[in-house]
Amino acid sequence: MRKLVSLLVLTLGFFASQAQTTTASVKIGYADVDYIFSQMPEAKQIDSDLKATQTMLKNQIEGKAQEFQKKLQDYNANLNTMLDAVRQNTERELQQMQQNLEKLQQDAQTTIQNKQTQLMEPVYKKVGKAIEDVAKENGFTFVLNQQIGGLDVILYGDEKMDVSDLVLKKMGVTPAPKPEAKAGTPPKQ
Repeated sequence: MRKLVSLLVLTLGFFASQAQTTTASVKIGYADVDYIFSQMPEAKQIDSDLKATQTMLKNQIEGKAQEFQKKLQDYNANLNTMLDAVRQNTERELQQMQQNLEKLQQDAQTTIQNKQTQLMEPVYKKVGKAIEDVAKENGFTFVLNQQIGGLDVILYGDEKMDVSDLVLKKMGVTPAPKPEAKAGTPPKQ
């Protein structure tokens, strides 16, 4: 990931130097996409929908796990008195229940990921369009994301180049005050 960030910085530096030699100037801004998402009204609804889906799936998994545990306890309690045919049938049944439970857990993960993608796709498009509009309206050549995968992409950024609030205003959202800068975020001037 550090190689990717280094490559991105070098590439932008190259393009910026090339652009400066061929054009008047390059204007680069950055946006804190996580901050933008957190300020959007849709964020609360998406979070609520995801939590509801997680709770529903968790309840289903817990119900199946309880069934499995009860069947296992019955099996262990009656093991000494069971006929071989009944024991083998119960063992197959327990094994199948365990496999079904594992599959249910995997399917739940996939369902949550798909739900998140489904809910976030229109928000990503909305934010992307707003960033594009803000960049064009304010003459930015590039707008970078402040962080990618938890790593800072912007090692230093003049606060005047942060277009996050402009993007929110473009989407009709009144920005709330930003939290104080965390360690590792670009210094604000």
